[in-house]
Amino acid sequence: MTAAPSGPAFSVHDIPFSTHGSWFGISPVLAEKTYAEDLHLVSHQNGMHAVLRLVPLDPARGDRAETRVEATPGRLSWTLQGRRVDLAYESPDTVRLRGNGLGLRIAAAAGTLTPFTGTYFFRDPVDGAYVFTSYETGRRYRVTVLAGVVADATGGQALGGADRGLTITADAGGSWEAAVEEFDSARRPYRAWTTFDEVVAAAERAFADFADAVAPWRSSSTPAAELAVYVLWSATVDPAGLVTRPAVLMSKHWMDKVWSWDHCFNALALAPGAPALAWEQFSLPFDHQDDSGGLPDSVTHSEVLHNFVKPPIHGWTLSHLRRRLSEPLDRAELADAYARLRRWTDFWLTARRAPDAALPHYQHGNDSGWDNATTFDPERVVVTADLAAFLVLQLRELAALATELGRGDDARGWTRTAEVTQAAMLDELWTGERFVARGAHSGDTWGSSSLLDLMPIALGEHLPEHVAKTLAARIEAHLTPYGLATELPTSPHYRPDGYWRGPIWAPATVLVEDGLRRAGQHRLADEISARFLRLCETHGFAENFDALTGTGLRDRAYTWTAAGYLILAEAHVLRHTAPGVRSG
Repeated sequence: MTAAPSGPAFSVHDIPFSTHGSWFGISPVLAEKTYAEDLHLVSHQNGMHAVLRLVPLDPARGDRAETRVEATPGRLSWTLQGRRVDLAYESPDTVRLRGNGLGLRIAAAAGTLTPFTGTYFFRDPVDGAYVFTSYETGRRYRVTVLAGVVADATGGQALGGADRGLTITADAGGSWEAAVEEFDSARRPYRAWTTFDEVVAAAERAFADFADAVAPWRSSSTPAAELAVYVLWSATVDPAGLVTRPAVLMSKHWMDKVWSWDHCFNALALAPGAPALAWEQFSLPFDHQDDSGGLPDSVTHSEVLHNFVKPPIHGWTLSHLRRRLSEPLDRAELADAYARLRRWTDFWLTARRAPDAALPHYQHGNDSGWDNATTFDPERVVVTADLAAFLVLQLRELAALATELGRGDDARGWTRTAEVTQAAMLDELWTGERFVARGAHSGDTWGSSSLLDLMPIALGEHLPEHVAKTLAARIEAHLTPYGLATELPTSPHYRPDGYWRGPIWAPATVLVEDGLRRAGQHRLADEISARFLRLCETHGFAENFDALTGTGLRDRAYTWTAAGYLILAEAHVLRHTAPGVRSG
């Protein structure tokens, strides 16, 4: 299926308008739970910062025009009764604007300039362009008017409080054009080498080509696939700051980081159609692996956090990733992956295992990725079965890699450790009916109503059959009309918007669905997949969802949710495609 020329329409209140590689987007979302009336240029360099306010104006009255905002991957438009302002990305750091019948006020979002905060504004004597400089991002934003007139410019060279900005209009019946760039210290004066329509066409082609590569299988039966691809495509940034590779941020809203398990799902979704980008996603956190072998909790433009970690799902991921990559890893890449995964595994076996303990522990719920799951209510430093299960899968993947690399002794050692760890998980944490958690200090054990306790289903075919069946039955109890609730809805601890205490999440869904399928529980896996797909098709790609209503919660443009949709939708299509017939 070839993408429509314009691509899917979407609301900028949910999904920012941006492009592949850019560090800024156009959005009314200024921070968590903070929405503006007007769209802003919001940069993610040095954090999330609204830099410029974009206000469409009625040129006859000179005041704000009540426009309708429309967005597709290649074009953003403000429209009012046949009059319009259009915006498109010429490159990751430059947008072009064109107005017909409406003017535009481009103003500093910050009203006050101090010696350490805010935005300075001046007209550059070199080329006559207008420049905003932002303390928050440490970058400059140059506005070059290509056609039309600057009706007024205020606040130039002002200090302290001021209204800083310019208004662009055109003569009656005419149009105006401008370019806005984000850059560091200086660059040559801007020159337009292409028309605005050519810029739009190129942007539309770039997205269509990406969509055709990543989701060639899509059809009317997977109606959210193109928008899912857009969420991933538009959240991708070029290497900058501490981001060492092209990176798919979790969002170009406030969740503008790469967390060290979120990236795994984005890598899997991209692998068949964008293998190089997929491998960059898997590899990025390992670029910041510390001397202990630990991965950072998260990486973003100007910050790497090591105060927590994330669960070791990377062996599970790499096993699937190697099967999904359309271009197989060469021997050097395999050896590098093996070395990094070995150090990450040794971290859990040494730094996170108490003396004489067979099983590792978490130091906080954040380390599991399920920050506030009820499993962690009695104690935070705990031994859990999900951690043991993920580590077993990672050990098995290390054994497979060692075998491919001709390191037979290593392979046998990893296999033995996997078997010992799984045996300890079953001996110490399985009651015969359920898995329990154990306090690393107290030795006390407890069960909870969290889906986290059931995540050992990720072991799939490696589980004893009676354990897999028992887990499947318990998992089914978490299934609502919309998907898997992370806390049983009948639990007194269930919260509709409780983060990991109720809402549906993509990573839990993908991991459970995969484990059930590998354990032979296909009926339940099919149902979980189908409900999650319908959820995204109805409610979008939110960070998580109310398990009883399906309503999207928190960040509304979350890439691992879009990735989860693409992974499950592709698998669904392939299961229902006749052998030898390829969709696309």
